[in-house]
Amino acid sequence: MSQETAISSFKKFQQSWIEQLQHHLNHLRSAQNHHRNSVTGDVERLREAVERVMEHFREYHRAKWATTEKDVVGVMAAPWSSALERSLHWVGGWRPTTLFHLVYTESSILFESRIVDILRGFRTGDLSDLSPSQFRTVSELQCETVKEENAITEELSEWQDDASELVMGTSSNPEQRIRRLSEIVHRTDDLRLRTITRVVELLSPLQQAEFLIAAAELRTGVAGWGTSHDRRRSSNV
Repeated sequence: MSQETAISSFKKFQQSWIEQLQHHLNHLRSAQNHHRNSVTGDVERLREAVERVMEHFREYHRAKWATTEKDVVGVMAAPWSSALERSLHWVGGWRPTTLFHLVYTESSILFESRIVDILRGFRTGDLSDLSPSQFRTVSELQCETVKEENAITEELSEWQDDASELVMGTSSNPEQRIRRLSEIVHRTDDLRLRTITRVVELLSPLQQAEFLIAAAELRTGVAGWGTSHDRRRSSNV
């Protein structure tokens, strides 16, 4: 498969993946509502819906890994993304620490909306009800992730400093240089998947559902808004 074909195939995969994500989100919302409205709850149904979304993310990771092996430069350019999405990219995708900001934001919003019940001693079991232990673990994980992000940023900066040799055609081993970039992107994507997995693992099933719904809505929302912006910009040219 040529590099052009690899990128074209991944672009089609991306479009299909987003459509399937919406389907999985609808299933997750249904399981979430059923759990809340059921007298005894339905944790198993909720866990199954959460796992379905997580497997969908793992599928994306596998597909992007394979595409990176074939054309890492094309992956970094991300032609399947809108201009807005690319402006927000870090090493070819979203920054892992974004997930922690999402947890804090969702927790704060839900806490404010349910503060009366919380003050009365009712346990909501959702993201507004994160325990001190959960907050501590989130904070520790965030610190670890920031360190890894900084290390990757430094490694990419070093690669870019040496990239002039590729442009000028003076590199003694251009394939090795490109391979190093692939390794950086793989390391970054591993951090993305590992971060969302670890965040999900420290949450309860209901919290997991709320978090994944918020994360997916953020992703699809930015993609949708960016695509609309690109269309408006093209029509005005």
